[in-house]
Amino acid sequence: MFTGIIEAVGTLRKLERKGDDIRLTVASGKLDLNDVRLGDSIATNGVCLTVVQQLADGYVADVSAETVSLTGFANYKVGTKVNLEKAVTPTTRLGGHMVSGHVDGIATVEQRLVRGQAIEFWLAAPAELGRYIAHKGSITIDGVSLTVNEVDGSRFRLTIVPHTAGETTLISLQAGDKVNIEVDLIARYLERLMNYDGKDNKSGGVTMDMLARAGFVR
Repeated sequence: MFTGIIEAVGTLRKLERKGDDIRLTVASGKLDLNDVRLGDSIATNGVCLTVVQQLADGYVADVSAETVSLTGFANYKVGTKVNLEKAVTPTTRLGGHMVSGHVDGIATVEQRLVRGQAIEFWLAAPAELGRYIAHKGSITIDGVSLTVNEVDGSRFRLTIVPHTAGETTLISLQAGDKVNIEVDLIARYLERLMNYDGKDNKSGGVTMDMLARAGFVR
């Protein structure tokens, strides 16, 4: 589990094709690796990866064929910059939102605008993910926890403040670029609860009335 608050920007130092899988070596920049052990998870551009080898200034991880097919790793190259975050601990401040590191798909940057000191982006997500993107809800872009400021179908607008731009790879995004996106976990679980009709579901699922009484919808 992660928070979407990026700790460092790393660099892909090596990518080895192993059939349909990829083994990658990441130079971890300023990320503190003193408490990282073999088998630990590090979100790499929003993708939860397992450390299979520790290096003095980085780590090695394997990316499965399924992950390659659903993320930007299919197009990454040596030298690509990636956002890094170690998995949370019981004492970690939850400064962003709950992020699983399981990328749902790839969105395309449609427009980049400068608004004062901030940068605004319009992005287009796959149509099937549009229902999970809510105005003022949370979304993860290349591992960064962000607030959705406007929604138009499966298109959405983000505002990147200077600090976030300076501490992540988002500052370099341009129209046409592809990014990994993970929608909010709560939205996915609510949909599952509302639509589940399995025989073992004695409660009949969650109704809109139940959600309204709980304060989730109005």
